Amino acid sequence: MKTKAVLLILCLFLYSTINAQQPASAETILKEAYKQAATQKKNVFVLFHASWCGWCHKMDTAMNDPKVKKLFTDNYVIEHLVVYESKSKKQLENPGAEDLLKKHYGNDKGIPYWLVFDAKGNLLADSKERAENGGPETGDNVGCPASEKEVAYFINVLKKTSSLKEEQLSIIAKRFRENEH
Repeated sequence: MKTKAVLLILCLFLYSTINAQQPASAETILKEAYKQAATQKKNVFVLFHASWCGWCHKMDTAMNDPKVKKLFTDNYVIEHLVVYESKSKKQLENPGAEDLLKKHYGNDKGIPYWLVFDAKGNLLADSKERAENGGPETGDNVGCPASEKEVAYFINVLKKTSSLKEEQLSIIAKRFRENEH
């Protein structure tokens, strides 16, 4: 009887530990983000990334730089979705994130890859260069903008999907150009 009780407790502990480590699904994260965006009158900026990705870390560092962080958080609900982890870190991935990436044609573009949605879940922009956002129609992933061309594209997307003013966009552009060095 004592052994069964110990085994039951152990099983419950393992079950709760496994479930506690399971990241939220992409659907759950986006549903909450859309609700927050509607309440706060913002758009949703979704960043696909992985723990091993150097450019993903550069993107996070740039967006969280004190010079620009408030500019982003005042205009966007920012969410991260983990994809493409190594076998030993697959448990970090958000269920459904890779499907969302494929749905928006980013699965073969590399990471970081980003999408901008309105509060109703309509796609406003993505990180693929397109003529309507001031870039050439290459479909290349801008990812973490660094070059002059990439930053110009990123700024055009921000201009179309936020209430950022020219002066603020200029500050963001300057910060992202630092990524090239």
